[in-house]
Amino acid sequence: MKNISAAARLLTHNIKNSSMAVSCSRRDFFPDKQAILSAFTFFKDALFLYTISPKLSSKEGELNDFDKRLNKNLNVLRREIKHHLCFSGQETKADQAGKKARDLVKRFEEELPRLQNLAISDIQAAYTGDPAAKNYYEIMLCYPGLLAITLQRMAHFLYENNLQLIARIITEHAHSLTGIDIHPGAKIGKSFFIDHGTGVVIGETTEIGDNVKIYQGVTLGAKSFPKDENGFAKKGLKRHPTVGDNVTIYAGAAILGPVKIAPGKVVAANTWITEDII
Repeated sequence: MKNISAAARLLTHNIKNSSMAVSCSRRDFFPDKQAILSAFTFFKDALFLYTISPKLSSKEGELNDFDKRLNKNLNVLRREIKHHLCFSGQETKADQAGKKARDLVKRFEEELPRLQNLAISDIQAAYTGDPAAKNYYEIMLCYPGLLAITLQRMAHFLYENNLQLIARIITEHAHSLTGIDIHPGAKIGKSFFIDHGTGVVIGETTEIGDNVKIYQGVTLGAKSFPKDENGFAKKGLKRHPTVGDNVTIYAGAAILGPVKIAPGKVVAANTWITEDII
């Protein structure tokens, strides 16, 4: 407890003495994790249950109610992005943080139809690729791979827009629910299916093509970490695999480093891959 208290005092001291504290209010420093997770649970469900068009219209009945709930959760996201911008020091002025947050949320809203199309392709891939799948509803409600992929795709948008903290909150929540660890930085094509899923790890700079299927226990990871002059792992380097279209990777395979798996290849179970498969 003493160590935690000391860390809290140090953080408070740094906040009080930083330039952020001049304009960003104290409540803007910590994003609300539960509010973020609640909002993205709604966004995930919306992709599965509602028709989302590029221009979200307010129609009668259920869709009008959906629009209200969508706007409510978009407002939550806007608030938490503002908090993130202040917390990370990306913005030091509260009004500038608010404006940037509004712009980012507008772009996220415009991204929802594309994300929905990707989710539909993932559901279809699961139905096609798993003979045990009885219908689409079973996949939407029960398959951990779909949950992890859908949340990662939304988190990837935030990651690409320099909102890594919120993105990691989302994907680590998915990790805790499913046992599937997909970094928000990973780039994943359409019609991606993770069968069973437990123990899958997909690293930050992984690139996955279209129509890829992987099984439980697969690792798309790094082999080694180059160090800088201070002994810290260098940031921003390509260190994870690139997987081509129509690849299948069976259970327990470990593909490590910035290797390339050519389109159409099949990687056997429990293999250790550190070189290109062309």
